[in-house]
Parts: sequence; C-alpha cells; structure tokens
Amino acid sequence: MIRPWKTTFNISFDSGKTIVEEIAASIREEIVKGRLERGAPLPGTRTLANDLGVNRKTVVFAYESLIADGWAEARLKSGTFVSDKLPEIKGLNTEEAVKMESNFEIREFISAPLTEKPTPGNLIFFNEGAPDANLAPLKELSRAYRRILDRQGKWRILGYGDERGDLKLREMLTLFLSRDRGFHADPENICITKGSQMALYLTARVLINHGDTVVVENPGYPAVRRLFAENGALVKTVEVDQEGIDINALESLCKNDKIKAVYVTPHHQFPTTVTMKAGRRIELLELSIKYSFAIIEDDYDHEYHFGAGNNLALASSEMAVNVIYISSYSKLIAPAIRVGYITGPNMFMKSLISLRAQIDRQGDNILEHAIADLMEDGTIGRHAKKAVSIYRNRRDLMEKCLTKDFGTILNHKRPEGGLAYWIEFNEKIDFNKYAELLKRKHIQIVPPETFYNDGLARFGMRLGYGSLNEEELENGIKTLAEVYNEMKGQ
Repeated sequence: MIRPWKTTFNISFDSGKTIVEEIAASIREEIVKGRLERGAPLPGTRTLANDLGVNRKTVVFAYESLIADGWAEARLKSGTFVSDKLPEIKGLNTEEAVKMESNFEIREFISAPLTEKPTPGNLIFFNEGAPDANLAPLKELSRAYRRILDRQGKWRILGYGDERGDLKLREMLTLFLSRDRGFHADPENICITKGSQMALYLTARVLINHGDTVVVENPGYPAVRRLFAENGALVKTVEVDQEGIDINALESLCKNDKIKAVYVTPHHQFPTTVTMKAGRRIELLELSIKYSFAIIEDDYDHEYHFGAGNNLALASSEMAVNVIYISSYSKLIAPAIRVGYITGPNMFMKSLISLRAQIDRQGDNILEHAIADLMEDGTIGRHAKKAVSIYRNRRDLMEKCLTKDFGTILNHKRPEGGLAYWIEFNEKIDFNKYAELLKRKHIQIVPPETFYNDGLARFGMRLGYGSLNEEELENGIKTLAEVYNEMKGQ
C-alpha cells in the first residue's frame, strides 16, 4: 500500500522522554486528532528513521509500543497500520478542548469554618498484590525526615498546613504526572490523602446521593463496592474481558438507567491484571461525555509495568473532562506509607477539598515533604527502577513455577505489570475447601469469591507475588499444586 505522507513530527531531544516515547506519542497524537484514520498505513521503519535522523531500531521499538497499547497493528508482509479496532475518533482542536467542561452532577459540600491481613501462623501469604516492604528506601526517608526537622523555619511545617497537603509534594506531583502519566494537574487542584482508600471515600461522599447508580468491574475490587453501597449507591457490575471493561454492556446500562459514575482500574485491572486497550479507553471516555457520568480511575500500581507498551492514564486524554484520577505511594514505597492523591474537574475538587477539611484537617506534613524531597533528588525514581527490575524477575520466576508445578491444570497469562497473577483452573473447584487445606500447610490465599458481586467464586484466583522472595515463591507454588492434586484425588 502506498504511504505518501512525509513525517512532520516535532521531536525534542531534551524533553526528558526517550526518543522511542516521543515517536510513539507523536503518532498517537496524530491518531487522536483524526489526521491518521483507522487502517491508515504508517511509514516504513527505514523511511521514518531516515526522516527523523534516528536509528531504525528506535522506530521499531516505538511501533512495538503502539502495537502493545492497541493503537497500531502489524500485518504480515504489509507493514504497520493504525489499528482497525479503534473506534472512529472525532478529533478536537485546541480551542474546542479548552472550552470543554465536565458535564456530570456532583454532591456539593461547603467547607465549615476552621477555629487483607495475613493470618497468624501462615508462613506464605499470596496476598492481593502488596509490595515487598524490605525494598522500601527507609534510610533515605529517615534522612529526609531529619533534614526537615533540622532546618531553620521548621516551625512552618510543624503547624497547620493546607488541607490539600504539602505544597512542595503537590508541585512535584505536577511534574511527575506530566512526565510519567501524560497529563497536567494544577498543584491547586491536587489533594493529598492518607492513601487511595481515603481518596475513594472522599470521592464517594462528593459524588453519590442516595439511590444513584454506580458501575464497577466484575470481578473487581470488593472494598470499593462496599464503599459505594454504604454511601447509598445502587451498585451494578459490568464484566471484564481480555481488553478491560465490556463497553457494549456498559452502554446498554446507560441506555436503561442514569449512571452517576463508573469505577475502573484500567492500567492493571483488579483482580484479573488485564490492561485496558486504547480502543476501550477511547470508547469509555466518549460514553462518559455522552451519558454524563464520572469515571473514577484508580491507578493503584502504575509504576510496575513490564511490557513494551506504557499506557498513559485515562486522565491524559483531551476527552478526559469527566475523569477523577486517584493514585498513591503505598504500592511504590510500602503499604505503611499512607500517602495518596486525587485530582479531577475543578468543581469536583473544590467540594472534595472542603469535605477533606471537615473530616481530616490535614495530612502528615513532614512525611509528605520528605517524599517530595526524595522525588526532587531522584531517590524515588531510582527506587522505582530497582523495584521494577526485582518484581519483573519475581513475575518471571512465578510463571516458570506455575508451568512446572501445575502443567495444564490451569490457565495463566503472564501479566504486563502489577504485582499479582490471575490464574484460572480448567474446572470449578471448592475454593473454601482448597483454602482450608492450604492453611494446614501454612499457606494463605485471598478468598476468590470476594472479587465477585454475587459472592460466588468462578474458576480463577489472584496470587500476589511482590512480597515473596524466590524461595517463598517456589515453595508456595509447589504446595499450591500439591494440595490441589490431593484435593482432587480425594
């Protein structure tokens, strides 16, 4: 097929991104703006490399990233094309994007005046996907604490602060989100919370009126279903497949009922670990505008992505006018570090910050400032790079153990990221009995039925590997297989 167009990408060699990321981002922008339509051919890798003055392998890696994220597809002996699976994209010019406003209703709060845990005795716990606390940069964090307390003017940080959280941390988050998550957030429009769970609670309180319908993934995060229900929501579920939440099923719900919000974990779906592909992301954003519902994006472990693609946050899209973005440092540093953050549309954040001031005057200023210092001096970045390498090795080891010890008994797909596997047995088993037999061997798993709205387990279960060392992984998987075979033989 003829590829007549000459590339006009503006590639900056000092943007802080790799050339691979810049090339992929430029092509992605052309697709989103509608200048590259579905099925359109991309330039040959040699041609594009010559046009840009880069190595051909650089272009190959950029194309692989686009293919992994669902933006492009490779056709045998034909080349690389914009994916046919993408929906028709109605590009927005800059002026239109600036004028767009969120169009969902909120529950407004006015600010008041201001005057799964391991069971004892279990040696190996395949949790929901917690990080290894032994990797946490505690020495660096401790030194940062001491530096803050030794500074002149330390009284400022020891007094009452901004209910939104430490300003320096919010400023560092603005840089971080722009560089790593692909979107700009004003420091004035970010609220630091005590973990993502607090951010979810505040969101539910601001959004939900009694009787509102909220949609969650199935299987999904059980705590959020309970949270929404306790705040008066009618919780409905939509199934998840290999590309994320079922958009057709979601739209059917929208046609029959007024949906207030949709909660998703697009980067690594909880619990199945699948990554929502580009087409689904665009369709979800379009539905949120068409039917005026909020999207609650829980980006709980974005740092741990091991594949060729690096999906940006849903909030990075110019169509993300209804997206509320939540993340935290609990997975990156340690669960005990209760520092999360949330950002979203201005009117929503104004109400949320007022509510936060009512229930929790402020966060831990010293901890927040210490984390900001570690972000500034590069400690957090170096820790993330080291942790990703370790967790990638543990993920690969777990895949080998599952294949060796279980064989064809179960199905599993190596996750693109995150700290857990989703495995499915080829036939239904009694998970209650299985869990009880495992406890006798001092092995603990997360009850699979908790992931489903009806409380009934299917074929699969989630096995977190991040907090287990090599010996624990090998012995744990071996025991899982032995107990399963013993149970089936009874």
